[in-house]
Amino acid sequence: MEASVSYSQTMDDEYEKFIRRMNPPRVVIDNESCKNATVIQVDSANKYGILLEVVQILTDLNLIVVKAYICSDGGWFMDVFNVTDQDGSKITDGGVLDYIQKSLGPDSCFASSMRRSVGVVPAMDHTSIELIGSDRPGLLSEVSAVLTHLKCNVVNAEVWTHNTRAAAVMQVTDEETGTAITDPERLAIIKQLMCNVLKGSNKSREAKTVVSHGVTHTERRLHQMMFADRDYERIALDEKERPNVNVVNWYDKDYSVVTVRCKDRPKLLFDIICTLTDMQYVVFHGNVDTEGPEAHQEYCIRHVDGSPVKSDAERQRVIQCLEAAILRRVSEGLKLELCTSDRVGLLSDVTRIFRENSLTVTRAEVTTRAGKAVNTFYVRDASGYPVDAKIIDSIRQTIGQTILRVKGCPEDLNQTPQGSPTRFLFGGLFKSRSFVNFGLVRSYS
Repeated sequence: MEASVSYSQTMDDEYEKFIRRMNPPRVVIDNESCKNATVIQVDSANKYGILLEVVQILTDLNLIVVKAYICSDGGWFMDVFNVTDQDGSKITDGGVLDYIQKSLGPDSCFASSMRRSVGVVPAMDHTSIELIGSDRPGLLSEVSAVLTHLKCNVVNAEVWTHNTRAAAVMQVTDEETGTAITDPERLAIIKQLMCNVLKGSNKSREAKTVVSHGVTHTERRLHQMMFADRDYERIALDEKERPNVNVVNWYDKDYSVVTVRCKDRPKLLFDIICTLTDMQYVVFHGNVDTEGPEAHQEYCIRHVDGSPVKSDAERQRVIQCLEAAILRRVSEGLKLELCTSDRVGLLSDVTRIFRENSLTVTRAEVTTRAGKAVNTFYVRDASGYPVDAKIIDSIRQTIGQTILRVKGCPEDLNQTPQGSPTRFLFGGLFKSRSFVNFGLVRSYS
């Protein structure tokens, strides 16, 4: 049976390579025809998942898609994207333009093996940890404290919270060697302790931990994890906050038409296409437009089996899942950005300070670049009240006001540099703090 599957997959791969040689992808980048955006046109032989891969590449470059026209009806994929940088300007950086050409053009890795698992790449320089469980104040602090105790250094991480659930994909290395952790016994301990932290005192919802040496595209994996966890169920929202998502059948063309109207934000297109793809729907035609602060998206879809949405229950599920996909990345709370030299235990120390000041992290992005930690946190008061400006100022004085900055802050938050940033940089404030302070040694050993 395995030999038969392997032979079939090999034949599929060879056929796709043949089609690709006969019809290589073509990318045209135009900075002249549109006044306000760079126009990227992608033509290629059609294949399930190709739209997500193209959108993923543009999203990973932090490009803003202001308009898009999607057509993949039949054997050919023809899409046009009007994009800008984060400042709303055309893309003029030669390196970025060259990367787009190489990533989407004839020399790209649009290989069949990559298309089957969009964004999957081997990663032997770190260990990937996936976590999902019930959200609660201080959870990220506890998780990072356990990892520090286990001599794991968090080099990259992304954390989302939605509808009482929390999900994280964390990339860690061994504290001493700076490489991936491979010892099976040690990995088993990490997995067990992570599960214990996630479960906490809540036994009503399942907690899951996965440890591996490969990593899927982080943001796509977070969507998959929360979708599998059914975070889209029982969302209680004010109608003003709820995205306007509708699904109707176009019987003449045998399509289901999905329309989305909501507040525009970066990566919105990726979140929607990612969810439709993971729900096994194919986009045949689409139109994306932004009108000031609002985004309007419309897609003609069918399930991979060729059928439109068949029932009202399926229609409601599509609506719920797209609403959840949009809201997972909606950033609730005050945005804080930390930039300093990386060191083991940095994430644990920072999140402990947040927890001790009654702040909870609703979303986090942790990155390490050339020995520098660049972390973004969205925080709010654990009791649900607006964040106190005095508390933020006190935290910044503790950490160092040149290290921790408030982004998009209220005017009453003082950002004038004060105090010495070096005391946090070298960890002097935290040497007297032991892991026992969290009560985790007693609870999880």
